[in-house]
Amino acid sequence: MQTYMVGGAVRDALLGRPVHDHDWVVVGATPEAMIGAGYLPVGKDFPVFLHPQTREEHALARTERKTAPGYRGFVVHAEPTVTLEEDLGRRDLTINAIAQATDGRLVDPYGGQADLKAKVLRHVTQAFREDPVRILRVARFAARFADFEVAAETLDLMRAMVAQGEADHLVPERVWQELARGLMEQRPSRMFQVLRGCGALARILPEVDRLWGVPQRAEYHPEVDTGVHLMLVLDMSARLQASLAVRFACLGHDLGKGTTPPEVLPRHIGHEQRSARLLQTVCNRLRVPNDCRELADVVAREHGNIHRSGEAGAGALVRLLERCDAFRKPERFDQVLLACECDARGRLGLQERPYPQRKRLRATLAAARQVSTAAVAADAAARGLQGDKIGEEIHRARVAAVAQLLAA
Repeated sequence: MQTYMVGGAVRDALLGRPVHDHDWVVVGATPEAMIGAGYLPVGKDFPVFLHPQTREEHALARTERKTAPGYRGFVVHAEPTVTLEEDLGRRDLTINAIAQATDGRLVDPYGGQADLKAKVLRHVTQAFREDPVRILRVARFAARFADFEVAAETLDLMRAMVAQGEADHLVPERVWQELARGLMEQRPSRMFQVLRGCGALARILPEVDRLWGVPQRAEYHPEVDTGVHLMLVLDMSARLQASLAVRFACLGHDLGKGTTPPEVLPRHIGHEQRSARLLQTVCNRLRVPNDCRELADVVAREHGNIHRSGEAGAGALVRLLERCDAFRKPERFDQVLLACECDARGRLGLQERPYPQRKRLRATLAAARQVSTAAVAADAAARGLQGDKIGEEIHRARVAAVAQLLAA
């Protein structure tokens, strides 16, 4: 029985990056031998065990045979006769197919070290084509390793997989999992560029794919192309270290521009509401978590109004805060403002432009929240007002507080 460290831990160590998690493969063992040595079995689809002391995952060396479309259509073969090279051969990229023995010796049968030096993302073997999730993983790694290029033969293989319908068998949970991880990488735009380059984006996110080639007014968008703008916005969200919910909101804020009638281009009147409707479809299809879904909805509906809020008076500002549910959820509203800043600064040549709307709306909310709603409600009730009338009194008090702020 021999144990090897494999995958990302080896890759990141060779790149001089921090290593947080370790994966191990065990060659020449049986499940019974692992349990006898004190390992705890946890794998459902193939033999995986937790180390009795470190609790790190140890998987038996295995091979896989394709039996049906999609990423679940496999029969796993894990026997003591499976070699390390066979196990590494079923992995996605050569840079992830390097193993390290307990004595520090590297086992690299597929040239992963050379591809690390050349900064290339290359598939290991033709086994790559059997799992459509690998299309998403390559795109995600392109976002993580921004200076790496996808090998031409790997991109060709991904295109062939899409053409054969493999991307159509991706399950929503896996799409969202990889999409979310890619959005949190240092250059999220590259994930979408790779997916678009192989044709997968049109299959999994057609609402995003159709944004390329859609023009916008150059006085507001020097980059003109809506798809190019979206990539700039996503990279700005990474630069500003935004949360996943903010980055997803950035991804969906302009979906409606892809359905603007051609005869009215490059104007996009009403795209905000169209974006919100399309976002609902995307979120339902991919089963997007509620925090991401709700933030994205607010940003899609209100980002235009937030951009124009510098021209708004006290009444309009309070109504904007109410539509954003900012009084009940001030922390989320701050995330909404960050997404809007990413949108405003995600434009060609305008990345360093200040976004005063964020500071102004924060101050507006703070002023409006100084109003004691309990006191206003009690006074209104004493005057015989009930229900919506009390709400109207609270609204008027907030408008007055904001008007005082604006006049200062």
